[in-house]
Amino acid sequence: MQHAAAAADPNAEIREEVRKLCGRFPGEYWRKLDAERRYPSDFVAALTEAGYLSVLIPEEYGGSGLSLSSAAAILETIQEEGCNGAACHAQMYIMGAILRHGSPAQKQQYLPAIASGALRLQAFGVTEPTSGTDTTALRTFARREGDEFVVNGQKIWTSRAEHSDLMLLLARTTPRDQVTKKTEGLSVFIVDMRTALGNGLTIRPIRTMMNHNSCEVFFDNMRVPAENLIGKLDGGFRVILDGMNAERLLIAAECVGDAKWFTRKSVGYANDRHIFGRAIGQNQGIQFPIARAYAQMRAAELMVREGCRKFESGENCGPEANMAKMLAAEASWAAAEAAVQTHGGFGFAEEYDIERKFRETRLYQVAPISTNLILSYLAEHVLGLPRSY
Repeated sequence: MQHAAAAADPNAEIREEVRKLCGRFPGEYWRKLDAERRYPSDFVAALTEAGYLSVLIPEEYGGSGLSLSSAAAILETIQEEGCNGAACHAQMYIMGAILRHGSPAQKQQYLPAIASGALRLQAFGVTEPTSGTDTTALRTFARREGDEFVVNGQKIWTSRAEHSDLMLLLARTTPRDQVTKKTEGLSVFIVDMRTALGNGLTIRPIRTMMNHNSCEVFFDNMRVPAENLIGKLDGGFRVILDGMNAERLLIAAECVGDAKWFTRKSVGYANDRHIFGRAIGQNQGIQFPIARAYAQMRAAELMVREGCRKFESGENCGPEANMAKMLAAEASWAAAEAAVQTHGGFGFAEEYDIERKFRETRLYQVAPISTNLILSYLAEHVLGLPRSY
């Protein structure tokens, strides 16, 4: 397959090094983890040691201080090589809340430790069972008591909670009926899960169709030091919103990587598999779905690049981030469908890795934001249509 020339890619060297690292974690590694529903500790440790999870942290705090484009290239390559960056991708965009809104003391306390791997910040406590995507309707409440906040409530789909030292938690600090706008009255906290677990914090794993380490989290009078508040009291919605564009662009890059992996598998098998005396890839019924998925991937790839460019230049990249995430998720699913259909029965066999990646990539049309919500955003904020919800 022909992609953009490597010489034109400023992240070509990073991609090559990530490929080498991923080569140490072949399909057998991921299949075993998937069967046992285990966390890829060795893989995450290798990424951490190589400095790939701290690329967005400034050099003064021990990171590489690279661009969002570089982070996207890392995650895209991980997926393209058949690995799964979902085990740790949140660390890249969650730490932005501390970097952009944290106090000097918080930055100094947490960022160097996150960069070195001494601390894992991979848990993001936002979604709740009763509110879902309606973030402003969340019920988890943090009440101030002297130098602490006492937190009560529940979160769901808090991935990697069992494998993270710190959690970024969004909670209401002023009742919804006492604020002018529903986006007010929310605050963000850093929760040290090492001390909170068993002291008001309970984690319950949720088994899902893919090995995503999702959890339900319960807070029962959990105490958080007031100094762990990020940004201003009641100003947490802006803190969370700030990181969503980066999150969507990075997830989109992962989907582009998935699409490239699926398409490579499809092309290889279609060329090698001979039925009725000729390669099945000679049949347009096989060719066309693969070619269409490839075109979708390339279009999504360009939108990811444009979104990253705007993010890095400080422009509003909301439309591009949302479109990139939607287009890339659809492209990866189209490529996955084509791969299964091309492989026939072998597409369902574990040893080919397609069924595993098929399950993994399906997630991204639902999370971290559903396609319908993206379409509603574009309709209202880009096209000027009436608000639908």
